[in-house]
Amino acid sequence: MRNKYLSLLPGLLVLLLFPMGPTAQNSKACALPCPPNSSCVNGTACRCAPGFISFSGEIFTDPLESCDDINECGPPSPVDCGSSADCQNTEGGYYCTCSPGYEPVSGAMIFRNESENTCREVDECQHRPRVCKGLSICINTEDSYTCQCPPGLEFTPEDQRHCTDVDECSSRQHQCHNSTVCINTVGSYTCHCRQGWEPKPGFWDKQRNTICKEISFPTWTALSGIKSQALSHFLNRIQDLGRNFSSASVLNTVRDLVQEMGDLLETPGDLKTLPFSEQHFVVTNLLFGLENVLRGVSKALPKGSFTFNSSAGIELSLEVQAPSYRNITLIQKQTKMMLTWDTVHDSGDSGLAVVGLLSTPGMDRFLAEAPLVLDAEELTTLHETHRGLLQETSHILLSDVISAFITNKDTENLRSPVTFVFQHSVTPGPREKVHCVYWEHGQNGSGHWDTRGCWVTSTRDNSTTCQCSHLSIFAVLMAHYSVQEEDPALTVITYVGLSLSLLCLLLVALTFLLCKAIQNTSTSLHLQLSLCLFLAHLLFLTAIDRTESKVLCAFIAGALHYLYLASFTWMLLVGLHLFLSARNLTVVNYSGINRFMKKAMFPVGYGVPAVIVAISAASRPHLYGTPTSCWLHSEKGFKWGFLGPVCAIFSVNLAFFLMTLWILKRKLCSLNSEVSTLQDTRMLTFKATAQLFILGCTWFLGILQVGLAARVMAYLFTIINSLQGVFIFLVYCLLSQQVREQYRKWLKRIRKSKAESEKYTLSSRTMSDGCKHSEVRSCTAPRALH
Repeated sequence: MRNKYLSLLPGLLVLLLFPMGPTAQNSKACALPCPPNSSCVNGTACRCAPGFISFSGEIFTDPLESCDDINECGPPSPVDCGSSADCQNTEGGYYCTCSPGYEPVSGAMIFRNESENTCREVDECQHRPRVCKGLSICINTEDSYTCQCPPGLEFTPEDQRHCTDVDECSSRQHQCHNSTVCINTVGSYTCHCRQGWEPKPGFWDKQRNTICKEISFPTWTALSGIKSQALSHFLNRIQDLGRNFSSASVLNTVRDLVQEMGDLLETPGDLKTLPFSEQHFVVTNLLFGLENVLRGVSKALPKGSFTFNSSAGIELSLEVQAPSYRNITLIQKQTKMMLTWDTVHDSGDSGLAVVGLLSTPGMDRFLAEAPLVLDAEELTTLHETHRGLLQETSHILLSDVISAFITNKDTENLRSPVTFVFQHSVTPGPREKVHCVYWEHGQNGSGHWDTRGCWVTSTRDNSTTCQCSHLSIFAVLMAHYSVQEEDPALTVITYVGLSLSLLCLLLVALTFLLCKAIQNTSTSLHLQLSLCLFLAHLLFLTAIDRTESKVLCAFIAGALHYLYLASFTWMLLVGLHLFLSARNLTVVNYSGINRFMKKAMFPVGYGVPAVIVAISAASRPHLYGTPTSCWLHSEKGFKWGFLGPVCAIFSVNLAFFLMTLWILKRKLCSLNSEVSTLQDTRMLTFKATAQLFILGCTWFLGILQVGLAARVMAYLFTIINSLQGVFIFLVYCLLSQQVREQYRKWLKRIRKSKAESEKYTLSSRTMSDGCKHSEVRSCTAPRALH
């Protein structure tokens, strides 16, 4: 019995070692129990799962064997993942991944063979955020990277990937000369001249090899040929200041310079007796010499704002600043200067810069009869404004003479203009104009006032704002223009002629409005022309010289611009209608002409001038009104907003006139015996000639007022233009048979009404006398009874 149980022991051990699981078959299907990771093949054998193998192979019969994992990645490896890739074994399988320092270009992160391999080297230097911190430089290597610091930088002890600047100045690793100051920069350093020092010849400031010397007092060149004890004493005092100058005493030197100039202007001595031409030499030497010295010695000033005054009223304002983005404004009692920092300082320059403003009241006493040179465009505008009647100019200084300077000597063409505001107590009159001027240094050492590069932006009663594209010696001048008085005969002709024209134009308008028998397209055109001319002449007579208020004057100028343009536009429509009427003599389409003119005349007659005036006013409204009259300014060709359309209309009317004459000539050659046609043709010919003479020649003569014939043309222009309304009344009313008949009817009505009024008055008087007699009789009868 005991042996019987011992024979069952091997089977029990198998059951204990290999319990039944999901990979083992049912005992009914397989008598041999299979280990994990295997399956039953038949009743006596087992098969290892893919990726596993037993000691006997894939199929085994020994129940004590097991299926172990196959390492596909181990040598010898049947797996080829390709270059830059590694094989990773797993239980029952494997996969491929990119080697460290590589990454797949596309596809999955894991793959199984070389055909799926897209691995390439990883450039760690392109990663974000950066692997090398701060200013360090990343260098890519195979499978990795390194960080390096550029020259002048070093790694921080805490992080060997982070570079920081090495301060060569504080660590005394620099090689700056002892005349300079070391200024640390990122990765390097520069050597700056000390305050009050400047680079030696052959060296530049802010270099690593800069060598400096103490700032020297600039040379003031004395005038030759000018004999003046006061000037000689002044120059000797300047030389003394130069000999004793040092950068440590710069404030005292600047203060003494201002005081010496004030003393000279306060007590000029024999300078007042010099001829004006020599005084102009002295002014040039004083102004530019003082500016040059102040520009030089102010480099030794420390950072800050400084103001110096003399007992004579001279005022010097200095601003010493490092680069910034703010604007600079220097304010004095009578002057203010505003400029931007980029105007003062060169880009990339980190040193101090100086801005100076010097006012020299009293300098004007040496500037009597100093020449004034106007800009060519301004001079042309001035002569056009006064129509060639300008005789001479005189000018006076309204402001103190000022000097504006900066550290940089190259101030001919500034990046942005400098703005000056001058205070003055004199208000310009009608024939006085304010100019922003500068003192131009002549080649011979003298000078003159000039306006090039400076312009007035605004002016009020007590202040003027100027802008200049350069820096120099500036002032505000008020120029008085002596204008030749106009010929009194022309003035009388103008007023008398325009007065007659106004009366005649009023009669023409009333005639065309009240006389219904003659109302047609032609009379409508002439009615609108008469109304426009009437309003234009009336406004011209009453308001052309109302220049007291700039706003009112500009409005008057705009109204005159519109009314005269409207008048010429209606003249064009009259000329067109006259041409079409003449053409109607050969082509019968008069009804079509009437319909066309009725539709087009009002939009064209009033709309076109309105568009032209609106464009002119929107583009340059400040050019309406001049200092002497309320008309268009000549500046920048603004008058062509009127002359252009007028010349165009005159040219078109001339073309209409020539074509009308040609049509009438052909018609006269083919006339028959019809008297009415002959009369109509002759009337059209006369009106065409009168149309050219009255509506065209007047303004054409105005354009011809040049040269030797200017006076003759002025008289012709004034006579014809001022009597324009008289000619219109004569041609279109008195010479019209229909209008004359209407006038006769009106006169008969007036006489008849007057006669009836007199008859009524006479009968009333008779009845009144009879009543009085009856009353007397009735009163005397009762008295007789008593």
